[in-house]
Amino acid sequence: MVTPKKSLSTSLNARTIGSGPETIVLCHGFGTDQSTWNKIVPLLAENYSLVLFDWPFSGAITDKSLYNHAKYNSYEPYADELITLMDELDLKCITFVGHSMAAMIGCIASIKKPELFKRIVLLCASPRYINTDDYEGGFERSDIENLISTIESQYESWVSAYGPIAVDPNDADSVDKFQKCLKRMGGEVAITLAKTVFFSDYRDMVEKVVIPCTIIQSSNDVAVPISIGHYLDENIKGVSTLEFIDMTGHCPQLTAHLRLVEVLKGIVG
Repeated sequence: MVTPKKSLSTSLNARTIGSGPETIVLCHGFGTDQSTWNKIVPLLAENYSLVLFDWPFSGAITDKSLYNHAKYNSYEPYADELITLMDELDLKCITFVGHSMAAMIGCIASIKKPELFKRIVLLCASPRYINTDDYEGGFERSDIENLISTIESQYESWVSAYGPIAVDPNDADSVDKFQKCLKRMGGEVAITLAKTVFFSDYRDMVEKVVIPCTIIQSSNDVAVPISIGHYLDENIKGVSTLEFIDMTGHCPQLTAHLRLVEVLKGIVG
């Protein structure tokens, strides 16, 4: 007997919460899963239809064979899967909220199939993490190489050290939440995913995005300097606006969720 192949939406744990007239797709970033949105979901589900799912690299995915680094060595395959997922769920003209790497993935998908998107929210996003002579990404190449080396050789120690850097150290519960997500993802996946993320360069792609964008940046984010928000605002081809949330860390959905909900409601209306 042949076992029927699961749909992509089933494999990626996709679910819809709420039933408002506007649909918001919440898309998590590096090392986490859809539970990273738990604080804001009940506050948005009162007025909007929310779609959440887990990327193949996520520790929340049951079928570990879904993640193959040979396939996911750039953001393009993720963008293709996002489009497939949205087609399966019959989604069109949505507000896409992408955190970190997912923001760039959403931009790529919007170039490939713009009719799916009404607006894009780039949450703590960066098109390139490595500095150049005329661009501040926040890291030297040697910094990233050391980061990859540490993930490869001392993953548990790296998780313990990185948690309070990426997430506001004054919010112990959120730091713990983030660290548990990283541990569930596992070191083997983290190494390959980190290479894909931190060596990426999507500056040329940003200049092709025509869907209206709102860029939301943390005022104190070790991974994404304030200058990145201005870079995106200046280089996105379509209409864009830039908002800063006064906070520490890379995850406003965990540590500044009330302010983030306020901003999102102002964007979606």
